[in-house]
Amino acid sequence: MKRYIAFLRGINIGGKKKVPMIDLKEIFEKLGFIDVKTYLNSGNVIFSSNEDNIEKLIILIEEMLKNKFGFHIPIYIISKENLDDVLLNSPKWWGNDDKEIYDNLIFIIPPATFSDVFNEIGEAKTDLENIQNYKDVIFWSFIKKDYRKTNWWSRTSSAKISNKLTIRTTNTVRKIVEM
Repeated sequence: MKRYIAFLRGINIGGKKKVPMIDLKEIFEKLGFIDVKTYLNSGNVIFSSNEDNIEKLIILIEEMLKNKFGFHIPIYIISKENLDDVLLNSPKWWGNDDKEIYDNLIFIIPPATFSDVFNEIGEAKTDLENIQNYKDVIFWSFIKKDYRKTNWWSRTSSAKISNKLTIRTTNTVRKIVEM
């Protein structure tokens, strides 16, 4: 039995694509997943399954969500083991306790790749933000007070590739790993 984390993209933001977490938990349980937990109202689901094929999991969950809510919800799924590996390989500048810096982890939803994202969004403004790729995630940090000036802040939500990204804060990711 493997432990997984599913990050749903773009739900419960500004009153759009409403997905109650209690319904989300129920859907995962109906699909036969066990020890299902949700965290926050932004589409974070922790669950266990005997299925090893993440693509199969994504197809199964996306289909069930579309049937229940009537709209497509992109999903990124990662095993707990792989998320632990990602965090172990974080850059030194990411995830520290500097209150002036805001740290995020960008999950790239397949089939998109880091190259696709980078080609669309471009270089980070090195005086304001840092990015570093590891496997299919991007560590991204920026100076809080200057976030509107960063290249990645405005482009991760408006670029064509934005529907292939889902972003979580360092604190959210760490809390989920603890769960």
